[in-house]
Amino acid sequence: RQLLRVKRTLSMELGRDPTPEEMSSELNISLERVNMILNTAQFPVSLETPIGDDGTSQLGDFIEDTKSVKPADAACSQFLKEKINEVMAGLTPREQRVINLRFGIDDGRSRTLEEVGHEFNVTRERIRQIEAKALRKLRHPSRSRKLRDFMED
Repeated sequence: RQLLRVKRTLSMELGRDPTPEEMSSELNISLERVNMILNTAQFPVSLETPIGDDGTSQLGDFIEDTKSVKPADAACSQFLKEKINEVMAGLTPREQRVINLRFGIDDGRSRTLEEVGHEFNVTRERIRQIEAKALRKLRHPSRSRKLRDFMED
């Protein structure tokens, strides 16, 4: 990164691409190191490049896919969903639906009291009451104990 920054700066000052010697002098590193960095940056390496003595592994095998869910996180998430369903089983179907909508449990989109009330054809105050009653039930020690392990300190 430093080399690229220096290269841009020198290009602007000199009005041309700087020589490796000029970059070496500016960065106080050896000419060989500058040449090695420049050569490495110029040639892309295939992710299918064999790695190791036996050549059975490829470079791409060692690069993490940051978009994929880690197996431990997926297992934890699945276990949490099972525990939530277990705890929610103690609520009436209406209370379950209100909690699911208010907190976005099913689809990740939490709804306002007004939106939930519209779906049930009741006032937002009635939804607030149903939600409060359901949350009281969920806070009961016999139920909340099942989810305590998932709470962060």
